[in-house]
Amino acid sequence: MKQEFSCGLSPIVGLRFSIHPMADHFIDIIKGALQEVDTTNVWMHSDDVSTVLRGKQVHVFDTAKAMILHASKTGAHVAFNGTFSIGCPGDSAGDVYLEKDDLVLNEPHIRELKQYVSSQFALYPMNNPDYMSVIYKEVDRAKERGVFNESMHYASGLHGDIHDVFSFLEESFTHARSDEHKHLVMTINMSINSPSHKGTI
Repeated sequence: MKQEFSCGLSPIVGLRFSIHPMADHFIDIIKGALQEVDTTNVWMHSDDVSTVLRGKQVHVFDTAKAMILHASKTGAHVAFNGTFSIGCPGDSAGDVYLEKDDLVLNEPHIRELKQYVSSQFALYPMNNPDYMSVIYKEVDRAKERGVFNESMHYASGLHGDIHDVFSFLEESFTHARSDEHKHLVMTINMSINSPSHKGTI
């Protein structure tokens, strides 16, 4: 199965997400995180429900991880819900943000921030009749990377340091699609700083 796209610019990656800090000052936490994250390399739009990021895969994942880390470093219990998508027929292949280079802007400022995360992810390889084998391969990859937690209905559990979890998620997002089946959706739910995480790393 081919994993790289052979011609022109890579398809644009989109992420629609919401961050929910379990604190009375949740507005300050969210706004503070938005101010600390460098969003230069992504198109971003927020409404009263969620926020959308669009751009090259490397920058969307970099920005998303930074958003979560800057919100969670406050110590508040934070929930993150996101849906990644690539290859959607409705996305523009010529978006200006695809012309950005691959130099990440947030990673140098967050790589030293350690944060345990408990999460669940689900893959939806669109129009791929062999979708279950794709999902099984990525679950095995999670086990090899040491971030697999447990099997469950409608998702697979992941846990560990957020850098390890995000590294796996981006790798899985790449390997679960191909030239033949380019449209892929991945959902993620994360819980950070939950009282139930006591005793974890």
